[in-house]
Amino acid sequence: MPIDSASGLFLTLVMGHCLGDFAFQSDRMAVEKCAGCDKTLPWYWWLGAHAGIHGFLVTMITGQPWLGLAEWVIHSLIDISKCRRYYGLAMDQFLHLLCKFVWVVILARQLGLPLF
Repeated sequence: MPIDSASGLFLTLVMGHCLGDFAFQSDRMAVEKCAGCDKTLPWYWWLGAHAGIHGFLVTMITGQPWLGLAEWVIHSLIDISKCRRYYGLAMDQFLHLLCKFVWVVILARQLGLPLF
């Protein structure tokens, strides 16, 4: 499915984010991805898998594996900070969506798409 506008790309990335953070994340993963809360697997396996799902979604939506890798790393760092209680869910979600906005700006400039 071609996405021919920056706003369309952003909306699609936000929808993918909703899938990754809510539909594809089990309750166990949501809890055990935090250090000290892991019971069935070490926390970093849960976190890596969760952030990897987000990286995969960004790659599939944008067609850019390097953006997927960036998403994987940054999503992990944002979630680690949330697990350490540096901020709550609202800031966590804001930071994730801000990343999606940055990916859109980067791709829009590369592809010559108008920004919003």
